Amino acid sequence: MQSIKANGYSVIFNEEGYKELNKLISENNYSTLFIIVDSITNEVCLPKLLPLIETESPIEIIEFEAGESNKNIDTCIQIWNVLTELGADRKSLIINLGGGVVSDLGGFVASTFKRGIDFINVPTTLLAMVDASIGGKTGIDLGSLKNQIGVINNPKLVVIDSEYLLTLPQMEMRSGLAEILKHGLIFDASYWKQFLDLSQLDFADFDTIIYDSIKIKNEIVMQDPNEKGIRKALNFGHTLGHAIESYFIDNPTKKNLLHGEAIAIGMILESYISMIKKLISKEEYVEIKSTIKSIFEVVNFNKSDIQSILDLLIHDKKNENGKIKFVLLDGIGKFTINQEVENEIITSSFEDYKL
Repeated sequence: MQSIKANGYSVIFNEEGYKELNKLISENNYSTLFIIVDSITNEVCLPKLLPLIETESPIEIIEFEAGESNKNIDTCIQIWNVLTELGADRKSLIINLGGGVVSDLGGFVASTFKRGIDFINVPTTLLAMVDASIGGKTGIDLGSLKNQIGVINNPKLVVIDSEYLLTLPQMEMRSGLAEILKHGLIFDASYWKQFLDLSQLDFADFDTIIYDSIKIKNEIVMQDPNEKGIRKALNFGHTLGHAIESYFIDNPTKKNLLHGEAIAIGMILESYISMIKKLISKEEYVEIKSTIKSIFEVVNFNKSDIQSILDLLIHDKKNENGKIKFVLLDGIGKFTINQEVENEIITSSFEDYKL
């Protein structure tokens, strides 16, 4: 499978990815390799990766507890301290082996330690493969607020190995599928159409689906690395989705939602808003809603939930001058950015979601 050229790095697949990883290690003569894992990937993914690394340099493993709740500054401080204790220097390399939390946090740790050391992403979840590991966004949460602290800094390499997906539970695969659906909705109507009937989808060819999804995201990021314009399109479903995810994280009476589960809801809500704004037809909205609902469980929201979610929207990173900015669809496969939406329409989107 051909590599994908990104801004200053490449996304390389399967065996070729490990060859390039070893070439990079050899050419840069890194002093020490630090592999950042969580408690899950340490057990189920690290045994696959370690034998594939060819180096005379020492390798150290740094593990933190799995879960979004640990994607915070306290975990970073612990890892920075471990790096310091183990003698990490500016010629050290960090390899992030894990899902979105590991990719985001590990990239942030590397980007800030000694003002920045090299890092490589080896994503192990579908979500991380098509989203978190690509595009250079690194960061951590501030309390329950998603990705409030971070920098844009590209890895030296991304290695995509779909065999890691064999370690995933079904719900994690669904979570990643949300970002794949998003890429079709904002950029490629024919790609979206592949997912209208999952029973007709050949998951044996999942490498191609992942490849095409990464190509879409990378094409957008290459045009706008720092998210001043077109890259905002990748936030479709995320304005409401992130607020929903944060609300559920912060509310002990609620079952935590995976990122993709929250984004799936956000895409339905923001598609409804697109319809109300006459940017997509009712038929297109029904197609989007029914397709996403056929994959993801419906979540119940009461009036108090909705008001709390609305209150969280003010923290969305796309906001400007105190105004909430949405990405909306402008037909399936197209988008429009910087759209202001009245609270009444947002509330009605939740009401329609229930139906």
